[in-house]
Amino acid sequence: MSIVVTGATGHLGRHVVDQLLEKVPAEQITALVRDEAKAADFAARGVRIAVADYNTPETFDGLFAAGDRVLLISGNEFDKGRVQQHTVVIDAAKAAGVALLAYTSAPGSLTAALADDHRATEKVLLASGLPYTLLRNGWYHENYTENLAPVLAHDAVVAAAGEGRISSASRADYAAAAVAVLTGEGHENKTYELGGDEAWSLAEYAAELSRQTGKEIAYNSVPGETMQGILTGAGVPEAMAAILVGVDASIAEGELVVSTGDLSRLAGRPTTPLAEVVTAALKG
Repeated sequence: MSIVVTGATGHLGRHVVDQLLEKVPAEQITALVRDEAKAADFAARGVRIAVADYNTPETFDGLFAAGDRVLLISGNEFDKGRVQQHTVVIDAAKAAGVALLAYTSAPGSLTAALADDHRATEKVLLASGLPYTLLRNGWYHENYTENLAPVLAHDAVVAAAGEGRISSASRADYAAAAVAVLTGEGHENKTYELGGDEAWSLAEYAAELSRQTGKEIAYNSVPGETMQGILTGAGVPEAMAAILVGVDASIAEGELVVSTGDLSRLAGRPTTPLAEVVTAALKG
């Protein structure tokens, strides 16, 4: 039996593998990657490395084995048909007879276009008959804290999210939930709505940045069309900008408030406060 993590060298995947290494022997972990060189540090720690590409289905032939537990981390190639990419993994897992396939999805409350691929992937997974776990991850703190340069340059947080609140958490928090499912029992055919313990608004985020930097940082809430222009002007492709503006509209409607407590329960601890991740980001 192996625990297989797809996208293992991505932002979330690295956290998952690191935390798995704290719980199970390295030889029980398989890191599935596209670029073996990026996984050299995992290989040095005894993790098995498997090379496969969502866009090349035959690379998954024989990759999984009966009894494996698989974490399918959703792809980030929005322009390459993510549902078909995910289906390649699901089909290979079904052919092998894996014991569990966990998928990182989006909150059930999210209606933005960003959620469409997730809903479609969930349908494919449920139709496969595989034992599944849906990890419906909410927003990540890092979606904001990794993009501080323009905020600090202009002393402003700019978004089209109105006064909406966000139950975000750190990537490490979501990774802890995934690890609990992959190493625990009784998670088959369950859906978890995952979000941080504390919801916050972008005005509060700006205030926290002001507190930690000593600068006066404002929150400027702008119309969606204005935000689209700002993003494309900064080099974001038009389709991706539209997706991000759609998420802001969902935030304004309260769709990224997740109050189930599932994340802290699975992680076995409170979720990481936003202020803590802001501090780490400012330290660089």
